[in-house]
Amino acid sequence: MSLKLSISIKGIIFNNENVLLLKNERNEWELPGGRIEEYEKPEECLIREIHEELGIHCTVEDIIDSWVFEVLEGKFVFIVSYLCKCDDLSNIFISEEHEEYKWVHLEEMEDIHIPKGYKESVRKANRLEINN
Repeated sequence: MSLKLSISIKGIIFNNENVLLLKNERNEWELPGGRIEEYEKPEECLIREIHEELGIHCTVEDIIDSWVFEVLEGKFVFIVSYLCKCDDLSNIFISEEHEEYKWVHLEEMEDIHIPKGYKESVRKANRLEINN
């Protein structure tokens, strides 16, 4: 039996000590981003997805993490996360894909209903930010 995975590219966007999260249709918080299209580079996917989901323009900085997530029983997604920088965070609007967005302080991440892999990716990105 072969494991079939879709690939999702996610962006970690910080504003001081807060990270941007979106609430999805499963009532879970997640990082912005989405499925990569055929022949699309991961960075191109993330720039496109962030613009579609949030209406903002970002640059993709560093690859942070990758992991496999079981979205639903038997349905797996390979997630790759990147650190992103955005110039203007004052004009965020969300697409119909999500119910809401919020900035979550890093100290509150453990209390948020979000898959563990996202929490680990945010921790790794924060360590990278501190060291730069």
